Amino acid sequence: MAGALKEVRNRIKSVQSTQQITKAMKMVSAAKLRRAQDAIIQMRPYARKLQEMLSNLVSSMDSDTGGELAVERPVEKVLLIVISSDRGLCGAYNANVIKLARITAQEKYTAQLAKGNITVWPVGKKAFDYFHKSGFAVNAAYKDVLHHISFEQIQLVAQAAIEAFAKKEFDAVELIYSEFRNAATQRFTVERFLPIPKAENKESKASRSDFIFEPEKNVLISELMPKILNTQLFKAVLDANASEHGARMTAMDKASENANELLKSLRISYNRARQAAITTELTEIVSGAAALQG
Repeated sequence: MAGALKEVRNRIKSVQSTQQITKAMKMVSAAKLRRAQDAIIQMRPYARKLQEMLSNLVSSMDSDTGGELAVERPVEKVLLIVISSDRGLCGAYNANVIKLARITAQEKYTAQLAKGNITVWPVGKKAFDYFHKSGFAVNAAYKDVLHHISFEQIQLVAQAAIEAFAKKEFDAVELIYSEFRNAATQRFTVERFLPIPKAENKESKASRSDFIFEPEKNVLISELMPKILNTQLFKAVLDANASEHGARMTAMDKASENANELLKSLRISYNRARQAAITTELTEIVSGAAALQG
């Protein structure tokens, strides 16, 4: 009985220690989330307006003046840029990003996958670990860029993808990441990166403007396209970063709640075992006293 009591006490101490860690991780994630949320909220309107402007410009251009980054061609080789996190303990965040990437490869690019023409550029160690072990063609050059998120680092990834598309190493480039909504909600999304998508809905056509270009249209657009694409990828990374911290904060909060429930159950078990031990001791004492009197 004493051994059972000691085991329950040790389990209680272990759960309490784990709960302290989960609470500390939740507080750290909450602090990081505030900064990440501010960054993406400030960045999102600017990035969306740039993307809208670029799509409208591409839609209004003739095929012979469109620029190589907007040219649609038969899709033979595909590049997936998958943005995950470097660390775990963030619930199903990484699993959902990886699952979406697999579904995209299997359903949207079935023929290319069968031919082995899908390449993955993982941004984040979790995506790299999975796709490296799964037999995909993986470029590991950018898996560590999330250590210190900066526009300059993300720009390197975007420029490499732009150059590869221009050289016809890939015919389509897709971004797969988590769009931040709030601390408890993320939307996992696939977004066309290259070729630059055209504005096709009625609202975009209605709002299309007749711009006056200085210098020439082709020169200006060729300068704008890479810069806007850099911004688009940076926005996706900021979205993913905020989503990661939100997912980790939520996961650690749930873990702390589960630890509370487990502690309640263990304390009940401990009290029951202790009461049983006391009852047994009293019974032995009473039995011994009765035997002496007899």
